[in-house]
Amino acid sequence: MNTGDFNWTLIRSFLAALDRGSLMAAARALATTQPTVGRHIGELETQLGVLLFERTGRGLVPTAHAHRLAEAARAMANAADQLARQASGAQKSARGSVRISASQPVACVLLPPVLLQLRQAFPDIQIELVASNALSNLLQREADIALRMARPDQSTLLCRKVGQVALGAYAHRDYLRRRGTPRTPEGLLAHDLVGDDRNTLILRGFAAMGHHLQREHFALRTDDLSAYQAAVEAGLGVGFLARYAARRNTDLVPVLPALSIPSLPMWLAVHREIRSNPRIRQVWDFLAQALPPALS
Repeated sequence: MNTGDFNWTLIRSFLAALDRGSLMAAARALATTQPTVGRHIGELETQLGVLLFERTGRGLVPTAHAHRLAEAARAMANAADQLARQASGAQKSARGSVRISASQPVACVLLPPVLLQLRQAFPDIQIELVASNALSNLLQREADIALRMARPDQSTLLCRKVGQVALGAYAHRDYLRRRGTPRTPEGLLAHDLVGDDRNTLILRGFAAMGHHLQREHFALRTDDLSAYQAAVEAGLGVGFLARYAARRNTDLVPVLPALSIPSLPMWLAVHREIRSNPRIRQVWDFLAQALPPALS
């Protein structure tokens, strides 16, 4: 027999059948099917060139060859278990820094509670948080993991969509006391609007609804997302915010809740070459699980 061609995965089925005395009991212990265990044992017998079990009406009767193989097989199984424990321990002991890039609202509002959970789960991993509206270049290692509102198109990046960022129109309750609450999209145009400066996203949103505004329609203009939210929270006018950010301030009131504003996708991105790094993989997996409920 060529040991290079030996299928070591067959050993688990052999030991389960040896210890439990039947294919059915072995299959149940391995959470598989009886034919699968039978096929594994048949393949192992073919590779070794010996008969390992006599098939009888009462089950499986191990041959002398099976008893001789059992000691070496158990040593293999114990070595595999030890290797798995060492690998698990290496994962748990992953330590060091992971650099995460995200926009200001995501970094300042959405992520901190999630990162608290992350630190409690992995206290040996430190987080470097880059709060910037500019897209960090993962290819140049400006960040290990990035959260983006658009899917990166570089083939060397791995991307995973983790949810949708729901948007809505909001105003401070004091502003609405002064100016009243708009009841229609047309009525919204008569209000002070907080808009973008050079970014055209809000203008394009109004155009999609049939209202062709100019940037001069905005009472206050800024492309800084933190300043934008601060302006709405100060009562400067009606603005368009992510719901996860608006709901932290009980003084912000939804305006025209039925207004159809397309959600923005949120993507996790990481360079393919570093995703296998234990600490980066742990942070990636944790964020992929924790962000969807945080966005809901």
